[in-house]
Amino acid sequence: MNSMITVTEKAKSRITELKKESNLSETHFLRVGVESGGCSGLSYKLDFDTQVKEGDEVIDYNGVRVVTDKRSVLYLFGTELDFTDGLNGKGFTFNNPNASRTCSCGESFSV
Repeated sequence: MNSMITVTEKAKSRITELKKESNLSETHFLRVGVESGGCSGLSYKLDFDTQVKEGDEVIDYNGVRVVTDKRSVLYLFGTELDFTDGLNGKGFTFNNPNASRTCSCGESFSV
């Protein structure tokens, strides 16, 4: 099944940890989006939110809710959100099949 976005086990664990560390309630979810900017033209945006807006896509991964706005869905369809804590850096990474070019930091892309 093709999904708007999938979340790896490592990313789910880290999202859950961040919610606990920040004392966020169960009503908080992860908002994933795309905005103009970055060295490749578009950049990823991650934040916690509590308000689902009209047109948002909502996906639940074993208790981890991920919400994306209508515009960002076009750029994120089929993307995998992962978390790495390796030697080359720590943080969330996006494996986006729609990106024709990404920057070296992995935080921006173009289609």
